[in-house]
Amino acid sequence: MNLRQSLVSLPRDPRDTLFLLFVIVWVIAPQVSNLPVWTSLLAGGLLLWRGWLAWTGRPLPGRWTVAALLLVAVAGTLFTHRTILGRDAGVTLIVMLLALKMLELRARRDAMVVFFLGFFTMLSNFFFSQSLLTAAAMLVALLGLLMALVNAHMPVGRPPLAQTFRMAGTMALLGAPIMVALFMLFPRMSPLWGMPGENLSGRSGLSGTMKIGDMAEIALDERVAIRLRFEGAPTDVPAQSTLYFRGPVMTAFDGREWQAEPFREDSAWAARAALPANLQVSGPAVRYEVTLEPQRQPWLMVLEATPEAPQLPNNMQAYMTQDLQWMTARPITEVMRYQAVSYPEFRHGPQQSVRQLRVYTELPPGFNPRTLELAAQMRADPALANARTEVLVNAVLQRLRTGGYNYSLDPGVYGQHTADEFWFDRKEGFCEHIASAFVVLMRAMDVPARIVTGYQGGERNPVDGYWTVRNADAHAWSEVWMEGRGWVRVDPTGAVSPNRVGQFQRLRAPQGAFANALGTLSPGMVQNLRAVWEAVNNGWNQWVLNYTQSRQMDLLKALGFESPSWQDLTTVLGSLVIAAALGGMGWSLWERAQHDPWLRLLARTRQRLARAGLTLPETLPPRAMAERVRAHFGPQAAGVADWLLRLERLRYAPHPDTELGALRREFRALHWPNR
Repeated sequence: MNLRQSLVSLPRDPRDTLFLLFVIVWVIAPQVSNLPVWTSLLAGGLLLWRGWLAWTGRPLPGRWTVAALLLVAVAGTLFTHRTILGRDAGVTLIVMLLALKMLELRARRDAMVVFFLGFFTMLSNFFFSQSLLTAAAMLVALLGLLMALVNAHMPVGRPPLAQTFRMAGTMALLGAPIMVALFMLFPRMSPLWGMPGENLSGRSGLSGTMKIGDMAEIALDERVAIRLRFEGAPTDVPAQSTLYFRGPVMTAFDGREWQAEPFREDSAWAARAALPANLQVSGPAVRYEVTLEPQRQPWLMVLEATPEAPQLPNNMQAYMTQDLQWMTARPITEVMRYQAVSYPEFRHGPQQSVRQLRVYTELPPGFNPRTLELAAQMRADPALANARTEVLVNAVLQRLRTGGYNYSLDPGVYGQHTADEFWFDRKEGFCEHIASAFVVLMRAMDVPARIVTGYQGGERNPVDGYWTVRNADAHAWSEVWMEGRGWVRVDPTGAVSPNRVGQFQRLRAPQGAFANALGTLSPGMVQNLRAVWEAVNNGWNQWVLNYTQSRQMDLLKALGFESPSWQDLTTVLGSLVIAAALGGMGWSLWERAQHDPWLRLLARTRQRLARAGLTLPETLPPRAMAERVRAHFGPQAAGVADWLLRLERLRYAPHPDTELGALRREFRALHWPNR
């Protein structure tokens, strides 16, 4: 007997239990990456054990066994999270309670608890991800739980799963309009899902520090970081090589790591913090809308340079640091959409030399001696001895172009003297190797310089017209201070690999055999499929995750409210709920009116006799029912039998409606026999 035949031959209860177990596994599976390892293993083991018990027909474990496992689950939660409160601890505990409750699934009451825990666990998936894939998976889980709920309310017979699927699908479709109305009109909470303040480690890979070699790992991450929609004609979009999205600015170097240090209580850093941005913009403005993925950092990614604060949702405030970096007061933990205006032509920083700029020439002692010697040699060159900063920058860039340097995704692990290794030994590196070595050399020549991290480039999606910037587009470049110009962007990576900046050709990790074969058979198919998927996912972000309070008010304006308020929103929502309730009540009354009142009275009689101990088939007519009543109960049920005969005569009377009310009243006054 194969597996399919074995499943078909299973009794009703084991079949329904195995189906419910499959649904629960589907609900829990997306949480595995968020749960402690012991939780996934223990919950999986408990569900497998429960499935084996159902398959073999063995009895469930006793209460003491379940209680001991519960203590283990609570102790494990406390040991891992140091609490049983909060998002992570709560999800761990709810998953374990769901798995343990399956070991107590003996009655319908237990099943109702399992359904409640299942729906709650399903919702908890959105605490960690609100992606389209997660939503689709949870929609399948919702249908599965509804099917199991329908099965629990059909105790008689062996209804096929196709029938329960149709009923569950009908229930979901009937509830969909109410769900949409509540989504559109229920007051927006920020964040929509999740709990801010938990798990705030950086997602995008950008951080307030840059360790030499770390950024190369981000180049393997193809996840979307930013989506942009530019206003105006396609010809108004800036050139791809000019798309620099400014992130953390690195100023302090300890020999291995660059840091965007906060304010410190010493005169040099206090002076630097007091140095004004002095931003001056010119030329045409670029207006665009940004959809920023939740990076769990407070940085707002905008094009260089943005003089005015981006328009943030939910009355959030943004501020600009003296390094031209826009930030929010709290980490960004949900997809955020905002508008910004940038000017590709700009100047910033002091135009004349000031003492605060000395901070940007500092280097740690004892590091990169050969680079310091190279700087001294270049300064000793008569052509460069008293040259302006522009000449020094061009000399270093020329060295990068002609010195045999390569742009590499995997240059190996650098040692203590990172700049020395790049300039003299390895002569290859990723963008942070090149930018760091460039800034160290410029500082060694007593030129103020710093590192800027962020994103560079992007690609236009031909399906929806949005520009997509990925984590793989993370980039590091430098800024050099020049007399009369202020801080000037210098991207040394472009000198080593012009295609990275000019034609935007990323380095890519080696592809697997399947990807290579697919690309050989259809070179553009993978790219087209990704474009379609990202357009769909972007639509999800724009219309669902970014449905904010302001868009709710815009909806009310479209409905005719001149100055919409929360009272108007509550009025519209309440009106829809009342209308839906009245519609449902009207439908119920109409449906009841469609049934034959005589048949309803006969059905009530059959139910009353069943409670008295006599179960009769639904197809039995009143006369046959009367005979069964006399045979089963004897003379004490004579009144009931006579009433049934009059009910049958009523069916064929000339004016049945005139006597049905009287029979209803007699029905309530009848002396029904006992068991």
